[in-house]
Amino acid sequence: MSVLKEFREFAMRGNVIDLAVGVVIGGAFGTIVKSLVDDVIMPPIGLLIGNVDFANLFLVLKEGAKATPYASVAAAKEAGAVTLNIGLFINALVSFTIIAFAIFMLIKTLNKLQRPAPAAPAEVTTKECGYCLSSIPLKATRCPHCTSQLG
Repeated sequence: MSVLKEFREFAMRGNVIDLAVGVVIGGAFGTIVKSLVDDVIMPPIGLLIGNVDFANLFLVLKEGAKATPYASVAAAKEAGAVTLNIGLFINALVSFTIIAFAIFMLIKTLNKLQRPAPAAPAEVTTKECGYCLSSIPLKATRCPHCTSQLG
């Protein structure tokens, strides 16, 4: 079998196509959550703790060519300063938490919707003695209860 034919069979399997759809939808969902965090959740939190814009919360590790206080991360980067972007990390952490929780809820819902697999029939390991009707091991040749010879 040629490599191209094997690849075509692999690519056309349902799981690969499902994965591709999941990645595209996941990327779109990530964009929505990022906007939710950056534009809806973090501004009120920043306002509550004293007009802090988390996107521009950073520490300057090394001054750039222009050594003045930088108004934003972009201004610091433009001046060539080395910064520790704490606010961007906090935004990413909140985004991750929201996405992880949403995926958890989705999986939890899907698990409830799936029907449980039918239980496999239990393997028979005992039989009844024809004389005393006691349960005995399947391979027994004599009943341990009534000592009858089993055929």
